[in-house]
Amino acid sequence: MPVAVVTDSTAYLPERAAANHGIAVVPLYVLIDDEAGLDGLDVDAAALTAALTRRRTVTTSMPTPDELAHAYRTALDGGADAVVSLHISSELSGTWGAAVRAADQVDPARVRVVDSRTTAMGLGFAAIAAAEASRDGASPAEVEDVAVATAARSRTMFVVETLEYLRRGGRIGSAAAFFGTALAVKPLLHIDDGAILPLEKVRTMGRARSRLVDLAVREAGEDEVELAVHHLGRPERAEELAAELEKRLPLLRGCVVTEIGAVIGAHTGPGVLGVVVQHPGGSG
Repeated sequence: MPVAVVTDSTAYLPERAAANHGIAVVPLYVLIDDEAGLDGLDVDAAALTAALTRRRTVTTSMPTPDELAHAYRTALDGGADAVVSLHISSELSGTWGAAVRAADQVDPARVRVVDSRTTAMGLGFAAIAAAEASRDGASPAEVEDVAVATAARSRTMFVVETLEYLRRGGRIGSAAAFFGTALAVKPLLHIDDGAILPLEKVRTMGRARSRLVDLAVREAGEDEVELAVHHLGRPERAEELAAELEKRLPLLRGCVVTEIGAVIGAHTGPGVLGVVVQHPGGSG
């Protein structure tokens, strides 16, 4: 492709999607008791869940500028004219800043860096759309525009079994004040302009899952949307959630179910369920 697309491991693309679309994925780091491993390569969802269950210390870290620069040089040396590199929201990770520094190292005129203001398949759908635009002959500026616009048309909502991990990792933001000390609730959260913010609070996980379906259906409206359902360690619940959404959305263009990896899972904890609603081009 004349414009190479690079993203990071928090996109949690479905299996083989990155290879099929020619997307290069740069992994973030997961540290378990200060021992570093690569997200999705050295540390998978099962290893993360085991570490959290045993109350081991789990933190995360961005890739280095040198690692990102290597991905850019590989793409350019492989024949790409330019690179569009899109990443997890800068409100949630320093990866975007590292990518900007890497682009400066390589060639800022040929490497465009996008702050997606989202993550998971909100980022994944944007990477796929950018790769498809490149395949269709779009210019670097056009591919960048597609990435930005696609990410902006996604809506990510999720429920966690506990706020403990978000509080511990400092990702909860103003949600901590919103929920106060009521940690017995099952909080529904969403990503709003790159930050994790509270949406609603529900008393039980069953009600939270039902409410997640209702909110996703309302968000979809009359659009022919695509969906992603994410989970950590709860494949049966995720499949049930996807099936319910498919019943409620007759215009659904597709729904993928993927397990989130260690970086996002470290901050949400086991049991998280999420839905990404991706609107088609030209709609809200």
